[in-house]
Amino acid sequence: LGFIALYLRSDLPGPGVQHTFDILRLAELGQAGAWSPLFGNLVFLGLFLGFAIKVPMWPFHTWLPDAHTEAPTIGSVLLAGIMLKMGTYGFVRIALPVLPEGAQAYAPLIGILGAIAIVYGALACLAQRDLKRLIAFSSVGHMGFVMLGIATLTEIGIQAAIFGMVAHGIITGMLFFCVGSIYDRYHTRQISEIGGGMAQRLPKLAGVFAFVAIASLGLPGLAGFWGEVMALLSAFSPNEALLGGQVGLFRGLMVAGGVGTILTAGYFLWMLQRVNMGTMPERWSEHALGDMQSVEWLSWTPLLVLILALGLFPRLIFGVSQEAVGGILAVLGG
Repeated sequence: LGFIALYLRSDLPGPGVQHTFDILRLAELGQAGAWSPLFGNLVFLGLFLGFAIKVPMWPFHTWLPDAHTEAPTIGSVLLAGIMLKMGTYGFVRIALPVLPEGAQAYAPLIGILGAIAIVYGALACLAQRDLKRLIAFSSVGHMGFVMLGIATLTEIGIQAAIFGMVAHGIITGMLFFCVGSIYDRYHTRQISEIGGGMAQRLPKLAGVFAFVAIASLGLPGLAGFWGEVMALLSAFSPNEALLGGQVGLFRGLMVAGGVGTILTAGYFLWMLQRVNMGTMPERWSEHALGDMQSVEWLSWTPLLVLILALGLFPRLIFGVSQEAVGGILAVLGG
């Protein structure tokens, strides 16, 4: 409905095709102030609802854990690695440049919902008993960092969001691969039934699982770090030209995000303690639990290399996206 409304209003005077879905033309109209405040806010609300469910943002996230739990491993990988990013991409590529005034009006709300998602997602993860549902709820928190960065309407915030999208797709996709392999061996995803000791019998799989989980919690030097720390940094200094009266609010959201990072480390390390550490229960001694196979090494190695490479050389993403982010900020007036 939002796209159709933009199409119907895109015949305003000016160069270019009349009545168009062309994003660049619509962004030009948005930059020229062609939309009335009422129209811009209503259309942005429509796009916000659609993209927020796709992200998913809290409280529109409730479909995600069930979808991940029911999906096969590759379905979860595609959902986490690609599909969720269509929502955040929509905000950055469409909603912000086409409706800059709406973005300015809704930025505080987006930031608040993002911060709630960070804390809520971490608390929900602490309560999970199923490995796959735990990873699914972690996506809610990680996408909260992405949305918090977008809400600041700054270069560093939007760069953090783009980096966070890429890093989340690689890391969380890899986590779902690991959980799928664990299920293939144990035929259960319940943490209590696995019972620990995986590092004892399956050291390679346990090592990869620990490496990716630590990347997801934001350890410096791995891909999960840059998106989170830059989102928090951008929340400390939001775009004062557009959000001058909201600086205090965003700094409060930064504190909430910092609490979320601590909780994130808590649930990932607690999960690793219950799955990897300790002695394997006797009930698994009669089962032939094979360690990682060649096909797993072959398919996972590119993702593992990317997790390390993006953590050490973040310019691999920032260098590509810098010019485009500058263009978005020019539209927003920052």
